[in-house]
Amino acid sequence: MIVYIVLPTLRYMVNHSRALDRVFQALADPTRRNLVERLIRGPASVSDLAQPLDMSLPAVMQHLGVLEACSLIRSEKVGRVRTCRMEPGPLHLAEDWIAAQRTQWEQRLDQLGDYLAEQPESPAASESPAAPESAEPRSTP
Repeated sequence: MIVYIVLPTLRYMVNHSRALDRVFQALADPTRRNLVERLIRGPASVSDLAQPLDMSLPAVMQHLGVLEACSLIRSEKVGRVRTCRMEPGPLHLAEDWIAAQRTQWEQRLDQLGDYLAEQPESPAASESPAAPESAEPRSTP
């Protein structure tokens, strides 16, 4: 009985993990991040996306292919123009993962802070540090 409950959960986690891995892999490249930043403002043709980049059109198409393979963007061809647009789902997936990691670390740091606050002060910590030397410039004779 437990096996039937666990297996779908594991399948979901594995698929979720693979999709997340593809998103982070795609966003690891600065050119692809640049393309995503441009497409967040709205749909654009491939030639418009390629114009500011210092690379060939086939190289830009390869970058767009990586983004499309992980579902960050979608493209459609109408006549001779291929237009790309953002798909927000994968970005939300990455955002949710980052938020979960942040929450875990904040909880751990809060626990560490509570633990340290409960510890008695050590004798070495209660001594005042030596007074710093004067910061006034010395006059030379």
